[in-house]
This record gives sequence, structure tokens and C-alpha cells, in this order.
Amino acid sequence: MSNRFVDDYLGYLLGQANHALYKGFDAQVRAAGISSIEWRVLATLHDSAPLPVSQLAHEVLSKQPTVTKLVQRMCEQGWLRLEADAADQRRTLVAATAAGRRLVRPLVEEARAHEANVLSALGPDESSALKNLLGKLAAR
Repeated sequence: MSNRFVDDYLGYLLGQANHALYKGFDAQVRAAGISSIEWRVLATLHDSAPLPVSQLAHEVLSKQPTVTKLVQRMCEQGWLRLEADAADQRRTLVAATAAGRRLVRPLVEEARAHEANVLSALGPDESSALKNLLGKLAAR
């Protein structure tokens, strides 16, 4: 039995779980010709209403200046588009284009299958409870 701090430390356990979840899937993302942050942006926007860059940066776990540059590049590639916010003309929203959605759709399906494989170590109730608890922690 181990008494190491990290073996029971939530941050460490979450990091290890995250690594276990993405280590196999990251190769599929790269094989599709996109980076992990481009994947996170497209996965976030493919079935979402357009988002302001600040919210998109928060959701993809990156800094706003990084996401701003990335969005510009992805717009040039035809994967994203910018829209004026009808409610606030000072704000610009980011949306996935049809090309961006086509690019990410098969990856989303692969991600679902990969997640199901990883979660097969747990029962359905445990998987649901884990997602609910992580959602509560993330919302804090």
C-alpha cells in the first residue's frame, strides 16, 4: 500500500486520467491533419451556437490571445467564420463552417468510441456518476 501524496491527490489523478483518455486518441487527431487545440476548437463549435473568443478560449483551456490567433488561421483555412454579435456590435462571435463541421464529424464519432472504450472499465452508473462529479468540479 502506497502512502505517496500523488497517489491520492485529485490534481494528479485527474491529470493521469486525462492522459489515459487522450494518449490513444491524439494520434487520430494528428492523422486528420489538425492539432490538439484545433480539435478542441472544432469539437466545441461543431454543434454549438457561435461563441465569443473569450468564452471559446475558456472552453478549450487556452489563453485568449492564443485562441484569437488560432481562430484567424482557422478562418483562413475555411474551418471557422466570424460573425457580428446581433446583441452587442462590439463583440465578434466564432462559428464552425460546414467545412469545419465535416472535418471534425468523424473525429467526434471516434472520440465517442474511444471514450466508451476507456469507460468500459467502469459500469454505466459509475461512468455517469464520474461525469456528473467532474461537471460539478468544473463548474466551480
